[in-house]
Amino acid sequence: MLPYTVNFKVSARTLTGALNAHNKAAVDWGWQGLIAYGCHSLVVVIDSSTAQTLQVLEKHKADVVKVKWARENYHHNIGSPYSLRLASADVNGKIIVWDVAAGIAQCEIQEHAKPIQDVQWLWNQDASRDLLLAIHPPNYIVLWNADTGTKLWKKSYADNILSFSFDPFDPSHLTLLTSEGIVFISDFSPSKPPSGPGKKVYISSPHSSPAHSKVAAATGAKKALNKVKILITQEKPSAEFITLNDCLQLAYLPSKRNHMLLLYPREILILDLEVNQTVGVIAIERTGVPFLQVIPCFQRDCLFCLHENGCITLRVRRSYNSIFTTSSEEPDPDPVQELTYDLRSQCDAIRVTKTVRPFSMVCCPVNENAAALIVSDGRVMIWELKSAVCSRNSRNSSSGVSPLYSPVSFCGIPVGVLQNKLPDLSLDNMIGQSAVAGEEHPKSPILQEVHLKFLLTGLLSGLPSPHFAIRMCPPLTTKNIKVYQPLLAVGTSNGSVLVYHLTSGLLHKELSIHSCEVRSIAFRGERGNDESPIEMIKVSHLKQYLAVVFKDKPLELWDVRTCTILREMSKNFPAITALEWSPSHNLKSLRKKQLATREAMARQTVVSDTELSVVESSVISLLQEAESKSELSQNISAREHFVFTDNDGQVYHLTVEGNSVKDSARIPPDGSMGSITCIAWKGDTLVLGDMDGNLNFWDLKGRVSRGIPTHRSWVRKIRFAPGKGNQKLIAMYNDGAEVWDTKEVQMVSSLRSGRNVTFRILDVDWCTSDKVILASDDGCIRVLEMSMKSTCFRMDEQELTEPVWCPYLLVPRASLALKAFLLHQPWNGRYSLDVSHIDYPENEEIKNLLQEQLNSLSNDIKKLLLDPEFTLLQRCLLVSRLYGDESELHFWTVAAHYLHSLSQERAASTTAARAPAPRDRVNNPLDICYDILCENAYFQKFQLERVNLQEVKRSTYDHTRKCTDQLLLLGQTDRAVQLLLETSAENQHYYCDSLKACLVTTVTSSGPSQSTIKLVATNMIANGKLAEGVQLLCLIDKAADACRYLQTYGEWNRAAWLAKVRLNSEECADVLKRWVDHLCSPQVNQKSKALLVLLSLGCFSSVAETLHSMRYFDRAALFVEACLKYGAIEVSQDTEKLIAAIYADYARSLKNLGFKQGAVLFASKAGAAGRDLLNELESPKQELTAQ
Repeated sequence: MLPYTVNFKVSARTLTGALNAHNKAAVDWGWQGLIAYGCHSLVVVIDSSTAQTLQVLEKHKADVVKVKWARENYHHNIGSPYSLRLASADVNGKIIVWDVAAGIAQCEIQEHAKPIQDVQWLWNQDASRDLLLAIHPPNYIVLWNADTGTKLWKKSYADNILSFSFDPFDPSHLTLLTSEGIVFISDFSPSKPPSGPGKKVYISSPHSSPAHSKVAAATGAKKALNKVKILITQEKPSAEFITLNDCLQLAYLPSKRNHMLLLYPREILILDLEVNQTVGVIAIERTGVPFLQVIPCFQRDCLFCLHENGCITLRVRRSYNSIFTTSSEEPDPDPVQELTYDLRSQCDAIRVTKTVRPFSMVCCPVNENAAALIVSDGRVMIWELKSAVCSRNSRNSSSGVSPLYSPVSFCGIPVGVLQNKLPDLSLDNMIGQSAVAGEEHPKSPILQEVHLKFLLTGLLSGLPSPHFAIRMCPPLTTKNIKVYQPLLAVGTSNGSVLVYHLTSGLLHKELSIHSCEVRSIAFRGERGNDESPIEMIKVSHLKQYLAVVFKDKPLELWDVRTCTILREMSKNFPAITALEWSPSHNLKSLRKKQLATREAMARQTVVSDTELSVVESSVISLLQEAESKSELSQNISAREHFVFTDNDGQVYHLTVEGNSVKDSARIPPDGSMGSITCIAWKGDTLVLGDMDGNLNFWDLKGRVSRGIPTHRSWVRKIRFAPGKGNQKLIAMYNDGAEVWDTKEVQMVSSLRSGRNVTFRILDVDWCTSDKVILASDDGCIRVLEMSMKSTCFRMDEQELTEPVWCPYLLVPRASLALKAFLLHQPWNGRYSLDVSHIDYPENEEIKNLLQEQLNSLSNDIKKLLLDPEFTLLQRCLLVSRLYGDESELHFWTVAAHYLHSLSQERAASTTAARAPAPRDRVNNPLDICYDILCENAYFQKFQLERVNLQEVKRSTYDHTRKCTDQLLLLGQTDRAVQLLLETSAENQHYYCDSLKACLVTTVTSSGPSQSTIKLVATNMIANGKLAEGVQLLCLIDKAADACRYLQTYGEWNRAAWLAKVRLNSEECADVLKRWVDHLCSPQVNQKSKALLVLLSLGCFSSVAETLHSMRYFDRAALFVEACLKYGAIEVSQDTEKLIAAIYADYARSLKNLGFKQGAVLFASKAGAAGRDLLNELESPKQELTAQ
């Protein structure tokens, strides 16, 4: 038994190289923390933090054009575990849904044989997580059940559809980018196809916008923006204005509702969809590098932009109050109202050539603080955003860019200066919110100014572009077991040799040797000559001699040990078509000679025992000793022989000893064989292959030969498998490869280009005795089983050089148990990341896997998890980020914010210092990306800021009218009247608008006028004029009635918006509670959204009750714990009963996970409700003690 272990297991894998043009947009960064991208017909999955390849999925028969990870926006439990699900679509219209961890295709979908234009998982409803929406060219959108492959519905449109984007705030709104314009769909539903053709709008030319003039000063920006008059029109523009083909991308802004961006090569246009108008332009100067792609962020109003030189820039929206004003200047009396995005950071560009150019960029969806760039040569570059605190005086005030401040909160809760925090955890922990118009940042010592910079934290390189020559290192034997590493040498077309380690799939070393293409590789030294191209290099089995075959020059024999030429054959030596060294050699005579030499040396020097033991140890050590200088000087060498064939097919047998070459025998050509192209020799079997695809098997012992016609054209290469007695060989042809068993003279497996696979084989070799290596023209190298069937491997079987944090790779029970272990610290009063002392009676292997996962966390994260001051709410938020759990992240963000602000208000009211509480709430409000969930005061301010912007940007009567309507709803009557009076006398609405202006100014609170207006409003609503009726009700301060009407007519979002901007908190809460009931109804089934609305209302006991009814036991128990810490739930008989039931159910679910210690903890907290469970958990212990 060996006292050490060597890992020489090589699993089937694929090394990938440069990408295909079709793969340009096939990349996605999932909530799971992994990046998937298409490489020809393969899908490669890499870990974003360590830049290691975790999986290569092979089943597509055509190039992959799209990949999309499933969203994690649902509650995870044993029934719905954390799983790696990915959809990939190809040029032939096939969509495959993968279980990435197991490497198997769960479902295959096919509609048409045309490339899929876009694909997206539906994430918004609680009913099903299996729905996938796809664009099938030219003009169909199809909704699929990705679990079963069933088509749910199909809808066609008039124009060719290029891509689509869902409104992140309203899942019923879908926008299609078509070849002609934009189609807005407002009734998207999983249950039925959208009715009608949607609202189609056209885009006028944006080229009058400041694409070619630098926006320097405020006035310049104002003039430039005013040029972009109408961007979206209902009428089709004339031919010279249709420039939609320039539009590279369309996307909603996830950071604020009803905003969309359009990307053009030289500008990004931000549209406000309420008025269909440009409210911001990001333009590139004439010398700037054009845009390729943009990704808008959710946590902050920021844009990641990719440029054509591979540079990624981050632009952050400027806060309005500080535009171009410094203490030394007078504030601008008329500041430009526009959305301005300042360049805050940029990474290095790449060297762009004809073959190397940036393809696509993806951004981390969980933390939004990292971007990955996919380059056409197969490189993946991961750039992380880092923040650095800068001193106030070092700021360059002349740049005109307002400073960025660090946020007050960390993980949802304000923290002190000395508390542990990790600012680079996510974008919202790096930079604070932009201040709303008219508000200064509070001058507080906690607010520190920060600068952002990109840091390259991961780089994954692909194989170079083909042509390749490959050669596996000598096989594993008992002699080399201590030092063996499965290394593969790859010779490239640019003259370098790359050595890959096949256990990890990583580049081991790169040798830049030649200046031209490497045609052949052999392990052990080799020499070439500049005169004539080398056709072939063959090293003898004892690694003594090297035969070099030239194109039009006689054979040369070299001594490998001294790297000197032994013999150059005469001019009349036959031309060689194939050559092979004999595996049988006179090793015994060599050993005798070596021992004699050693004895002679031993007489001259004193030999220690250890040296003697080395001398006698093994053949390998003898050979190594034979290379010592003393033995070389005496020119000890063994006799070896080789065979070769000439153009006529005659076989020559030559013997080499020292520098003498003897011609032993000549065998006349076999009549059935054509010109011999390759020879392989192992043991007593010699195999020849010819130009016509014939294989000739010679049994040298039995002196019989057998010819087999394969009908496969030219035999390019034959190679025997390693291992004693292993008589398998692989033969490579122009159109594929075959594995043969030479003992039985039978074909074992076959692979043919065009039939089984799409790629063409460039080179073959054996990896181990039962695995082959194929190099192919799609730039990949595949390690396959002997059957040569392309298979994906299981991710948990793979050997990784660096540990990877990915709880998705654990079995469901283990990943959920690990989550509970992280959340419920401290255990027995100890903060620990050591699983060994936890009572978790699963098998040791699973415990070790859990410990490996914990060990792979970064030191910064470990420090936070072990910090006693790190609160339960912060811990829940951090763990939801670590797990990439979208649903938990949003829930705990809103919960942490409102639980904390509630405790702040209570603290303020008890100390009678009422002033600071609301100030803190406005200074540190919930981010506007949560829209309707924000505090009312902050929400109102944001809406006023937005309507100001709309007012400045209006250019037509329609825009003005929409602004007037918004101002009336917001209660800004004076400004609304001004706009109404602007209507020109020629306009058909002149009379109505004038009367409306009179009405607005003269509305009094007298009884008769109010009742008349109310009657008119209700009549209008009854006759289908809902918006006008609501406006009238708002005029007479009957906004609560207006909200009720809106809800009756199904305008739930509009009602919630109106309640937030016009009603007091009690009336607003009534409206929102009715909305909650609607969201919880079975036909809507958006309970997770309802939970967030209840949190924003402070109805914490209702949240706990709803969570329990939804069977979200883990979230319910943690939420109750947090509420009790903050005193947010009033303890009464009913609530005590609810809390006990939640704890008992959670204890049961922990017991099902096998997490006994956690189950005991919560069963004991549940009191009477958990008593039975507690007895059940503790009874095995009593039995053991009784025995």
